Amino acid sequence: MDKLVQWRYWWFLLSGIFILPGLYFLLLHPLVTTGQPQLGLQLGIDFSGGTLWDLQFEERTPDQLNSTEIAQAFAASGFANAQVQISDQQGEQTGTNVIVRTGELANIQSDPERVIANLSAEFGTVQREQITSVGATISQQATRSALLAVLAATVAILLYLTWAFRLAPHPVRYGICAILAMLHDVILIIGVAAFMGTFFGLEVDALFLTAMLTILSFSVHDTIVVFDRIRENLLVRRPGETFEQIVNLSLVQTLPRSINTQLTTLFTLTALLLFGGQTIQNFVIILMIGLIAGTYSSIFTAAQLLVVWENREWQWWFKGRPTSSTPPSQLSQPRPLP
Repeated sequence: MDKLVQWRYWWFLLSGIFILPGLYFLLLHPLVTTGQPQLGLQLGIDFSGGTLWDLQFEERTPDQLNSTEIAQAFAASGFANAQVQISDQQGEQTGTNVIVRTGELANIQSDPERVIANLSAEFGTVQREQITSVGATISQQATRSALLAVLAATVAILLYLTWAFRLAPHPVRYGICAILAMLHDVILIIGVAAFMGTFFGLEVDALFLTAMLTILSFSVHDTIVVFDRIRENLLVRRPGETFEQIVNLSLVQTLPRSINTQLTTLFTLTALLLFGGQTIQNFVIILMIGLIAGTYSSIFTAAQLLVVWENREWQWWFKGRPTSSTPPSQLSQPRPLP
């Protein structure tokens, strides 16, 4: 425990190991597979526009349906390039749930009935469970609002932390380091979404945005707890005690609280994952991964960045100096816990 800060570059390396594969699937994988520069995210209709059809094929089991045939039936009704997802679970009787994503509906009152009638003629009785249509203008507004929400939260966090730590030396550093840790979480989660979208069809929709904002709130709250303990220990700083030692002591003091808080939350999310509905499974998985990442970034990213900034270690990188200003003998004898 006395080397949590001394090993900070190993923590940065570990973050990179988890972040880089996600960046590959986010940026490079689409370029390799399609030849077009684009983000590797499966955007839901909330952000891309279109229509989501939730249908029940009453007379067919999953093995009696073919996604290509259903897509061709939609094409015959005027919806080209339909994306079909057939559930592997049967409905209440012998039917099968099918999710189809198409372009935007021209007339939401009449077009659905015409399409369902054509499907029923080919596949037997088809029931309309739910049809959701989002226009291109609305999806652009949703995307813009989501970006503005994240930007506003970032600015508010910076201003709040600068004010809350105004009595500590260099209060702006706390706000900037917290935002960098939050950016670490955002990049990691978006990379996970790109990976899951590539292999499991995860869509980035309004529910994903809800999970993202929830993760950021947990992460920033945990970071504030760690920073507040650092501020308290700075006020009772002993002569000769280095900033690294104070940060290390603060991490050791707050580590049990951080782990216990996140474990209790993960227990609840695990229950939701096991016994909740299929529609919230991706939401719960993203939350679980994000909470783990948020706890990690609070301890092993935000606090470590404070030490790097305090020591101005970017100057050492070019001069070949060691990355620790504290002798190991001092770090091995930290101030005893209260």
